[in-house]
Amino acid sequence: MRPPLVLVHGLWDTPRVFRRLIQALEDSDQPLLTPHLPHRLGAVPLRQLARDLDRQIRARFGADQTIDLFGFSMGGVVGRIWLQELNGAQRTRRFFSVGSPQHGTLTAQPIPRALLAGAADMKVGSALLRDLGRSSQALAALDCRSYFCHWDLMVCPYWTAQLPWGDQQVIDVWTHQQLISHPRALNVFREHLTAA
Repeated sequence: MRPPLVLVHGLWDTPRVFRRLIQALEDSDQPLLTPHLPHRLGAVPLRQLARDLDRQIRARFGADQTIDLFGFSMGGVVGRIWLQELNGAQRTRRFFSVGSPQHGTLTAQPIPRALLAGAADMKVGSALLRDLGRSSQALAALDCRSYFCHWDLMVCPYWTAQLPWGDQQVIDVWTHQQLISHPRALNVFREHLTAA
């Protein structure tokens, strides 16, 4: 049996964003956790969300159960914080980062940190992303995969969605939201998530 799969949603989303993905995986025997991480429209710092994620993973699967981690949009950055700063990498087999601004996004540049700290964490060159860049070696032992589309206006330029480790794949869709809802994207994720 594959290890449990944890699905981490992004900004302005809830676990409902994974509804179609979960339907695509409905014949899988893989246990699922889709934690709700209230971000208050981007006001909650991403490190706080990562601590919330850690508590929910521990509550559901204990401290040692190996998992697969799938993060969409901001959820991929929150997942990466958990992996690199909260020892999540030690219990994770695979990390799927989907449309996540791993190197920041220009759309976050004008956001004031004093009002929206979590959204501002996704600025190109933010202190958080610089810290993650310096400690990215923690991801080297994982099966890491980055997915993105060329026309994403939320994560732009699109190459900022690439993790420093692992495989990268362009998904042939037009928008950020289609990365988690379009049948072409869902078919790719189903194939990769259900692989042994």
